[in-house]
Amino acid sequence: MMAYTKAAAVLPSSLIEAIQRHVDGICLYVPRKAGGRKGWGEKNNSRELLRRRNAAICEQYRSGVAVAAIAAAHCLSPKTVYKILASQPAR
Repeated sequence: MMAYTKAAAVLPSSLIEAIQRHVDGICLYVPRKAGGRKGWGEKNNSRELLRRRNAAICEQYRSGVAVAAIAAAHCLSPKTVYKILASQPAR
């Protein structure tokens, strides 16, 4: 969730006046610089958690566990389990 910061707290008054000439009184989003963004899942480790979960699903499948059982164990649909299996490199 993004927090709001008052412009007067971080910008010089001359810049605030220039902005007001163009867009007076609206909420304005200022994006990060191109190199400053984190990729999806980097902030809260979601990407790594899903990678581990998907690897575990593939290992369970290779061990002979039924897709329905894998889906139930991970609170997924069987269709999602098949998609995960198809997206993983073959071993």
